[in-house]
Amino acid sequence: MRNTRIKTILIAVFSVMAFGLVIPVSAASSTIIFGDAGWDSMKFHNAVAMLIAEKAYGYETEEISGSTAITYNALLKGDIHVYMETWTDSIAPYQEDVEAGRLMELGVNYDDNIQGLYVPRYVIEGDAARGIEPMAPDLKTVEDLKRYNKLFNDPEDPGKGRIYGAISGWQIDGIMRDKIGFYGLDEMYNYIDPGSDPALAAAIVGAYEKGEPIVAYYWEPAWITGKYDLVLLEDAPYEPDLYLLGQCACPSIRLTVSANTTFYEQHPEYSEFLSQYKTSSQLTSEALAYISENDASYHDAAIWFLKTHDELLDQWLAEDKAALVREGL
Repeated sequence: MRNTRIKTILIAVFSVMAFGLVIPVSAASSTIIFGDAGWDSMKFHNAVAMLIAEKAYGYETEEISGSTAITYNALLKGDIHVYMETWTDSIAPYQEDVEAGRLMELGVNYDDNIQGLYVPRYVIEGDAARGIEPMAPDLKTVEDLKRYNKLFNDPEDPGKGRIYGAISGWQIDGIMRDKIGFYGLDEMYNYIDPGSDPALAAAIVGAYEKGEPIVAYYWEPAWITGKYDLVLLEDAPYEPDLYLLGQCACPSIRLTVSANTTFYEQHPEYSEFLSQYKTSSQLTSEALAYISENDASYHDAAIWFLKTHDELLDQWLAEDKAALVREGL
């Protein structure tokens, strides 16, 4: 996404930053500052929460961009107030900071994100509307790929199949390579490093639009999984000791809404809204697909999202605040 899906932040990075690397921010107390660590889903959720802050509570809003390490450090120091999508597995001191009261965990945005090897649904079930017959009706698991290497043929190596893998340098890339070896797929498939997130997306989109077979690593939420009907191949149940060896499914990660402790204490009403903010991987993918299909800004996508899923306002907000947002939209 835009990010590795499994991002590793070393404690040493935070140790270095503790000696005074701070983002200089000067803002009035009526301004809420959101952290943007660089990926699309976080930017989208920021836009939704910023819109509600402005329409329902009368706050001004601002977004500060930077790496995960820099923005998280700024969150602890109060130069950033809110993190709408905190990848709790990627920030080494996160749990310790929450327990020590240096950071407030207000709730879980969503925890049903997934990643792994995907194929288009038409590969398994066909697509009558497009005149596509099922190509691999018995394909359900990663191990089943052994029977279908000819279907996923590598045009540059006709004797083997092709699996589009994760991006080199991402931690998940090593895990996926180990998975291919663990299941013996390396004997019949070439594992292809697409080189970049856009290149991986282009390979999937190109095959899907033509109705061709493809098997590729991807994740949810993402605009591709929101726009196209892809099926995650099943794997052995997640086990912490087996995961890094590539021998089981990838875990879902708790993506929390977190806030600077002082901000939380000074803004209890808005913090209460943040504690009620909950979406899902599917809703997030849907919004990202809208952005992609319509070349929309995150702000415009937030407006569309709140109009399309109006019921969420009643789940998140008191009646009078929900009415203000609807009027503002």
